[in-house]
Amino acid sequence: MKGMTAKMNKTVLITGSGRGIGKAIAIKFAKEGYKIAINSNKSKNELEETKEKLLSCNIPVFSMQGDVGSYDFCKNFVSEVRANLGSVDILINNAGISHIGLFSEMTPDEWNNIISTNLTSVYNLSSLIIPDMVRNKSGKILNISSVWGNVGASMEVAYSASKGGMNSLTKALAKELAPSNIQVNAIACGAIDTEMNSFLAAEELTCLIDEIPASRLGKPEEVAELAFNLCTGNNYLTGQIIGLDGGWC
Repeated sequence: MKGMTAKMNKTVLITGSGRGIGKAIAIKFAKEGYKIAINSNKSKNELEETKEKLLSCNIPVFSMQGDVGSYDFCKNFVSEVRANLGSVDILINNAGISHIGLFSEMTPDEWNNIISTNLTSVYNLSSLIIPDMVRNKSGKILNISSVWGNVGASMEVAYSASKGGMNSLTKALAKELAPSNIQVNAIACGAIDTEMNSFLAAEELTCLIDEIPASRLGKPEEVAELAFNLCTGNNYLTGQIIGLDGGWC
């Protein structure tokens, strides 16, 4: 009972959590008794469905729809989370979008949208939440990255750049915050079975799976399990980009 009470006093904020990996992470933490703050930009109905799922775990939940690439939205979001759930103990920057196409044909708006959603959002929320963590001398920040942030992908230059920036941010911020007992890590996901990969035709999907030594796509629940372990475990583990890709990259 004491363990559950301690968890109930901790708040986890997860961006991009209306569906996919973010939703799976939120459900995992909810089942473990944490207070949950969730967010989605466009999928309002999915966000509400996720909220209902979390509430069924009998834990406090706060949700807000909006663009985490906007500092003003994030400022309001964090303020409302504090008012409803208390200060954030664990921040999981999961919001992300992809873009497939030739770099030479990419428009400035498309570039800015990718960088804003995937990377600027990490700055926005981290900068707003870190002061509370520093005062508490405790906190976890986990960034959901990609293998393409490590090795790059043809036709996904902007996405690769955003995740590479996230990885460098993770390593640098971890060094800056380590004296305050705040750990910053990232998961470099491989091919995970989410809507982000739904554009692939059956033949393309088969070819992709053939390239993965584990011979399958990863599951959102597997990312969630690793995320939970990283955010509730070893306080000496920080500044790491941990691959979860079935041996692919």
